[in-house]
Amino acid sequence: MTNTTTVTSKGQTTIPKRIRDRLNLKAGDRVEFVVEEDGKVVLVPATVRIAELRGILPRPKKPVSLEVMEEAIKAGASGKSKSRE
Repeated sequence: MTNTTTVTSKGQTTIPKRIRDRLNLKAGDRVEFVVEEDGKVVLVPATVRIAELRGILPRPKKPVSLEVMEEAIKAGASGKSKSRE
């Protein structure tokens, strides 16, 4: 897929609709320009929607209480780690 766009005097450009659709980009999304070793520049979405994160972490083997979660957060914030019970 090839698309051409023009760079303005301010260095801005519009991402063609076909590319936005292909990358599932919406208004307000962020993108990254990655320069590869061979000089090729790749445009990648930098915004991850919360729905896309579903299922990436395994479910805990046993339920964790809010109190245990809060303790873990406090320990992490203070730099101390405490193993779960």
